[in-house]
Amino acid sequence: MTRSAAFPENQDALLALGRTLRDSGYTFTTVTPATHAIVNARSCNAEARNLRDVIGWSRPFRAEILPGEVLSRLRDAGAVVEDGALLRPTVRFSSLDGELLAHSSYPPTATDAVFFGPDTMRFVAAVVAHLEARPSPVRRAVDLGCGSGAAGICIAKRSPGAEVVLVDINPAALRAARVNARLAGTDGVDVRHGDMLRDVEGTFDLIVSNPPFMIDPAARAYRHGGGPLGAGLPLAVVEQAIARLAPGGSLVLFTGAAIVAGADPFRDAVAEACGRAGLDWTYREFDPDAYGEELAKPEYAAVERLALVVLTVNRPGTRP
Repeated sequence: MTRSAAFPENQDALLALGRTLRDSGYTFTTVTPATHAIVNARSCNAEARNLRDVIGWSRPFRAEILPGEVLSRLRDAGAVVEDGALLRPTVRFSSLDGELLAHSSYPPTATDAVFFGPDTMRFVAAVVAHLEARPSPVRRAVDLGCGSGAAGICIAKRSPGAEVVLVDINPAALRAARVNARLAGTDGVDVRHGDMLRDVEGTFDLIVSNPPFMIDPAARAYRHGGGPLGAGLPLAVVEQAIARLAPGGSLVLFTGAAIVAGADPFRDAVAEACGRAGLDWTYREFDPDAYGEELAKPEYAAVERLALVVLTVNRPGTRP
């Protein structure tokens, strides 16, 4: 069987690496792939000079620049490969909500890459804001298409005693989510393989999701939304989630919407689905113009902008 290069398989060794990095005071804010490419292309950044260059910026490095314990942990995890005369990491760790989270190294070109970036931070911020405004505690929650597990872990940290399920169809993402949950001390979360909610039973007080929304010819799991203008997966999440909300339950979805001639077809579809189900909902553009570089591609010839949006759906009632 061919093993994935998207995320290393030795989870215990990766956990030890994460703890070593945390104890060293390492922090890193991950940027978009476009920004990452520009910064790494500078001649002064052709080779790593320090720990952040290696673990954050995914730059090739000479073994002697890393603390011995970090290099040993990377090797134990199978998270370093030869790159000519240099070495290159195959995992990154980024900072969020006071934690370090592991994800795929740059560039995230593998079809099963575990993505983490500014949208992850925006998604988590929307989930945390919802948790702070909720009138009742969360008893059961699911992070649908969890990726690195960032949002589900943030829910578990703020909801002691709640059952929190992290679901993804990508085995590499599940490995990352398990490592990150253990590193954050939220070992009790249930990380499981599944195609959205088809393999998870019951209803939920809170369903959160950050589904992909791009048209990606490479069909990378973290990026390709499918359907009309990339809206296939976001709409599927909405349809499945609203059927599984408990009384008083909520869906928080962070995704993108392709705007065509001033209209938002995704919003229109959401309005129809929530109207049929008799659910309350709010919808706002978090950023009216993101990923503008995508509009130069033929797949987006009819699109005038890509907006980042936050959808919140509420089922009336109180859970018994």
